[in-house]
Amino acid sequence: MNFFEILSELLAQSGFAALGWRNCVMFLISFLLLYMAIKKQYEPLLLLPIAFGIFLANLPLANLMKESEPWYTQGVLRIIYGGVKSSLFPCLIFMAVGAMTDFGPLIANPISLLLGAAAQGGIYVAFILANATGLFTVGEAAAIGIIGGADGPTAIYVANNLAPDLVAPIAVAAYSYMALIPMIQPPIMKLLTTKKERSVVMKQLRKVSKVEKIVFPVFVVLFCSLLLPSVAPLLGMLMLGNLFREAGVVERLSDTAQNALCNIVTIMLGTTVGATADGEIFLRIQTIAIICMGLLAFCFATICGVLLGKVLYAVTGGKINPLIGSAGVSAVPMAARVAQTVGSKENPTNFLLMHAMGPNVAGVIGSAVAAGFFMLIFG
Repeated sequence: MNFFEILSELLAQSGFAALGWRNCVMFLISFLLLYMAIKKQYEPLLLLPIAFGIFLANLPLANLMKESEPWYTQGVLRIIYGGVKSSLFPCLIFMAVGAMTDFGPLIANPISLLLGAAAQGGIYVAFILANATGLFTVGEAAAIGIIGGADGPTAIYVANNLAPDLVAPIAVAAYSYMALIPMIQPPIMKLLTTKKERSVVMKQLRKVSKVEKIVFPVFVVLFCSLLLPSVAPLLGMLMLGNLFREAGVVERLSDTAQNALCNIVTIMLGTTVGATADGEIFLRIQTIAIICMGLLAFCFATICGVLLGKVLYAVTGGKINPLIGSAGVSAVPMAARVAQTVGSKENPTNFLLMHAMGPNVAGVIGSAVAAGFFMLIFG
């Protein structure tokens, strides 16, 4: 066998020979997401590993997501994906989020629960639309609806249980729109509110006691889990992480959950979720529909939160700034920062961040409850 025959045989068995148009399209999508993560810095901690996971999974003949028996002969990313498939990674992310979250603003201003609940309206709008298209089963429509909560781990958790074939497009849509919050929300907020409403300065929140902060997570898990048992894994881990933070006696556990554990799980979750975006599955009309309905869900979530904020503004005689209603989506703390930014542009003395954190963390609980409801009905 001469040199040219060897070269010809090598090329015939290489990935170049197996490279198809779907691979190339998925590469372009991956590169676009990498650009958004690195250049635009849109949620880079999640978008970067998701983008590179898409790139790795679509390398021809690499078999990084190969399924086979026994389990240890599978592709390396498929093995790691077991943490997503079992919902382990989303639950661990919720523990980390709980350890990083201060529920004080919500406890100090319980009306924030209403704003957080109102912003979940986008979930039900997307569910109705997805169900009406006829392209999806009712369970898949429910999983698509969760995108409207702007909560990536919850979207993955529900998709795993109700729409396992749609995990990739649902996760990519959820995290992409979370990253685009600073672009999506401000135009809607300005359209629905007046300059006078956006300029409202809210009073400083009362100080919340340590006892309240410890009792709150226990009560929330008890009440919500008795009402909707399927929500216990998510809310239980969220509130466990929060107890690590508030107890004051397990600083090492709190620090681990907030930093090392969160970073490790984020890498594995993001990369393997991206790796499920195989071109054969991802490049379908259903994916385009999911992306479009996810955007509508997110917009409606913002609209519902702001409109209830306007109602509360009127009821309280102008004491509540409607902008904080937009923070009712679950993207903590980005949505709260957007409310602060828009409010401060109208009134430089305005400081809405802590007030917006109330609806923001309420949204985390609200999206988890919505997920539990869907799983109870359609699971």
